[in-house]
Amino acid sequence: MAKIIDGKLISKQIKDELKAEVAKLKEEGREICLAVIQVGNDPASSVYVGNKKKACEYIGIKSLAYELPEETTEKELLDIIDKLNNDNTVHGILVQLPVPEHINEEKIINAISPAKDVDGFHPASVGALSIGQKGFVSCTPAGVIQLLKRSDIDITGKDCVVIGRSNIVGKPMGMLLLRENGTVTICHSKTKNLKEICKRADILVAAIGKPKMIDAEYVKEGATVIDVGIHRMENGKLCGDVDFDSVEPVAGAITPVPGGVGPMTIAMLMNNCVEAGRNQN
Repeated sequence: MAKIIDGKLISKQIKDELKAEVAKLKEEGREICLAVIQVGNDPASSVYVGNKKKACEYIGIKSLAYELPEETTEKELLDIIDKLNNDNTVHGILVQLPVPEHINEEKIINAISPAKDVDGFHPASVGALSIGQKGFVSCTPAGVIQLLKRSDIDITGKDCVVIGRSNIVGKPMGMLLLRENGTVTICHSKTKNLKEICKRADILVAAIGKPKMIDAEYVKEGATVIDVGIHRMENGKLCGDVDFDSVEPVAGAITPVPGGVGPMTIAMLMNNCVEAGRNQN
C-alpha cells in the first residue's frame, strides 16, 4: 500500500506559516496586496479566481479583483497592468489564463513586472530559474517540490522522470528537480519507449494531460508518483493523468486527485505573494 501524500494538509501547513508571517508584517505596518485580473467569465477560471481570493482572505493578504468583460481590448488590459506595475501598494499581479483569443497571451505575460510576477511565467523569472538565480517559480512545480520535501522524500541522486514539457509545468519541474540534485529525464508525446523510461524512475511526475494514462506498467515498485493532471470524467468525478487504482498498490507514495497537487498550487502562489511583499518592502 502506497503512502498517500496529502496535498490539502501540506498546503494548510504552508498557508498557516504564511498567515503568521503576514500578521507579523501587518504589525510592522506592511500590508501585502495581490491584484487578480480576469477577462471574460470562463467557468473554470472563475473557480480558480474564487479559490485565490479565499486563500488571500485566510492568510490576511489584501486582494484586488479586476473582473473585466470578454470584449476588453488588449490595450485596456495592458493599461491596467501598467498602472498596477507602478502602484507601490500592489506587490503581486496575476492575470488569469487563458485570456480571450483577441488578446496576445505572451504580450500580457511579458508586460507584468518581474518583481510582481507571482505566477512565475515572465521570461525573466524562467531565465533566473534556468541559471540558478533567485526569482519567482511557477506555482505548480514549486508545490510539487514542497510535497516531496515535506513528505521526507529525498530528491538527491534520485532518477526523476517528468512526463510533459509545457512551459508552466514540465520544463520548470525538470529544472527544479535538477536544482534539488535529482537526475532528470523529461518525456513528451514524441518520446520512444516511454514505459521503459518511466519504469526507471524513483520519482515520476505525470503532467501529460491525458486522463488515467499512467497505469502500473509505467511504475517501478516503490516509486513516488506525483499526479499533476486533473480531468472531469463523464460521471462527474475528478481524475488525474495517473490511474490511481492501478498504480497505488505498486507505488511507495502517491498523490491523489483531487487533494494532491491542486491545493499546493494556490499555497505556492500565496508564498510568492508574501515573498514579493518582502522583496519590495
